Amino acid sequence: MLLLQLALALLLGSAAYAQSAAELQQLRADRVGNEVLVSANVVFDLPPVVEDALAKGIPLYFLIESDLLQERWYWYDKKFSTAQRQLRLVYQPLTRRWRINVTSGAGGDNALGLSLSQSYDTLSEALATIKQISRWKVAELSDAEAAAKYRVELRFRLDLGQLPRPFQIGAIGQSEWDIQTSGRMTLRAESSK
Repeated sequence: MLLLQLALALLLGSAAYAQSAAELQQLRADRVGNEVLVSANVVFDLPPVVEDALAKGIPLYFLIESDLLQERWYWYDKKFSTAQRQLRLVYQPLTRRWRINVTSGAGGDNALGLSLSQSYDTLSEALATIKQISRWKVAELSDAEAAAKYRVELRFRLDLGQLPRPFQIGAIGQSEWDIQTSGRMTLRAESSK
């Protein structure tokens, strides 16, 4: 009987984990002139616990990070550049609208203080915007070697460190709050037009 209960608990735990898993699809890195542009689709479903927190007005912070690495056969790959983008999703009860604020860099500390905000009528519209990464400029390759091979590594995650402290304590170790994925693609240094 105890063995049956343990097996059932493992099955339910893995089902909850599979529900919150994220995946990167249609990864693409293009070099247009001297710029490296990344496009991808992030596929995930918000678990009910996370949706409930959003409905109570708790903002969620999604972090997209990209590293451009120059591949080298004789040593470790050289990190050429790093880019970050933070997306803040919050429900505004007074207007009954969803708001996304996009800033470059983690924690919203970008040097120029620039951000982009957009409001949506439904959560599904707001999530569609978050899930779509389209032609994001992650690097400038003006002084790149012509024959070098580059690799772009892309990471997407729900930043639990930005949640209010009581939610951080409750979310640690909970698979429902674990929304993250990563992927990599190769980029050649020759320019595509």
